[in-house]
Amino acid sequence: MGQFLKKCALFLIIGVFIAEIITRMFFITSDIPSRFIDEKGIQKYIPNQTGKWKGGNHGWSINEQGWPGDLPESYNNLITIIGDSFIENFMNPEECHQAVFLKNLVPELNFMEASRSGVSFIEAMEITKELDSLSPRLQLIFMHNSDLEESILQLKKHQDITQLDINNKKIIHGELKSPGLKSILYNWKFVYYLYNRLQSGQPKNTKTQNAKITVPLPNSNEEQNIRESIKLLLEYTISNYNIEDKVLVFRPDANTEVIKLTKEMGFKTLHLQITNDDSWSFDYDNHWTCIGHQKAAEQVSKFLKSYHHF
Repeated sequence: MGQFLKKCALFLIIGVFIAEIITRMFFITSDIPSRFIDEKGIQKYIPNQTGKWKGGNHGWSINEQGWPGDLPESYNNLITIIGDSFIENFMNPEECHQAVFLKNLVPELNFMEASRSGVSFIEAMEITKELDSLSPRLQLIFMHNSDLEESILQLKKHQDITQLDINNKKIIHGELKSPGLKSILYNWKFVYYLYNRLQSGQPKNTKTQNAKITVPLPNSNEEQNIRESIKLLLEYTISNYNIEDKVLVFRPDANTEVIKLTKEMGFKTLHLQITNDDSWSFDYDNHWTCIGHQKAAEQVSKFLKSYHHF
């Protein structure tokens, strides 16, 4: 019996070893960059990492500042681009980043991205404080109304997301979620593949819908509470950050009533629009394709060109 168990264990080890080789050779799963938290409580990626996206057709890189993509050649006439996984954009080649498209469309300006999956609105504002030292002319925050809701501790606590305690007016910085487990998963590709399969289950079509949302927030107690909480968040933002050089760039499916509220409170906004083209997003995922990023950049470039400071 003991010999049998030893042979089973040996075959299991050999099987896992072979599976690991196959997983790495054929890029069955994506490489994921490791994170750290800087002295200001902002989650960044460890600088100077590189990796391959699932399938191995393109790679990603983390620059020396801890953000995805390349840094600009010059910081003169700088526009920063801040956002979550939509701007992080690991699922596309680096030539499809907003900074690249915008530099081609508005060559007299320079662009720098600061993005990470899971960035909330309030963490984006914290990032703008850090980037203020570069004296950018404008800071673009790409977002959705859900990023405002996720920023509010009282609506739902997220341990790994930076939030605002609107009752005590205090920033609660996000913590790294299971860093030890993630380190093991990211280094053992086959194990990470199995983990993703268990987590994801059956794939779902979450493609972004074409029509923009025009339905106002329902007049229920819950939705009224959300609206009042967002208003308190925005009031805190106005009191604690410089919003004069900040532009909130809302995704096409963002709620128009929330966008209206941000405008009423003095924020500069741009609501991206989808016309008769439904190819912004992947069929299996709501993140933008290269076409979606190109079309978003075209609308942003028009805004920049019409902005009175330029």
